[in-house]
Amino acid sequence: MSLSTIARRLCCSRPTSGGRLSAVWAHLYSTEAAKDTGAKKYKYPEVYDPYGPMSPPSQKVVDLSDRIAALPPEEIKQIAPALLLRLNQPPPQAISGQGFSFSPQGGGGAAGAAKAEEKKAEKTVFDVKLEKFDAAAKIKIIKEIRTFTDLGLKEAKELVEKAPVILKQSLTKEEAEAIIEKIKVAGGVAVME
Repeated sequence: MSLSTIARRLCCSRPTSGGRLSAVWAHLYSTEAAKDTGAKKYKYPEVYDPYGPMSPPSQKVVDLSDRIAALPPEEIKQIAPALLLRLNQPPPQAISGQGFSFSPQGGGGAAGAAKAEEKKAEKTVFDVKLEKFDAAAKIKIIKEIRTFTDLGLKEAKELVEKAPVILKQSLTKEEAEAIIEKIKVAGGVAVME
């Protein structure tokens, strides 16, 4: 039910004078009534400090901060762990960033390279992928693939023709290196993934 319907029912339900009805209608459609809601608006100061006013630091603190700023970067990195140890505070817990990329999209940088090396070092299961081969060595590669897979002649031929293709999955590093060496001798190029 709209506001004008309610006002009309209120005004028409009681016998009133025409002046009172026109005053109600005038108030309903007045722009001043719409502007004046009675709510106070708070304006934040130009410099907003959520922690409130703080007293200036003492001269000891200023001197200490100057001495810390003058230290070399290697020693600055040692300050936080030393303070935690001195104040008997537990070290901060590491937060997992797995699945998130905090580096720019163009390049990973040194941190990204270090993480990639860690993941490569941790990897224990590998796949062997045939990248390319010499056309003259196709038959040798098919025979070699048949020795370490359970494929027939037709399936091995189709697999080689699809290169680059994964030949075998879930191998240890030693097994994968042995297969790569055999394919290299036969005239193909294989990589470990």
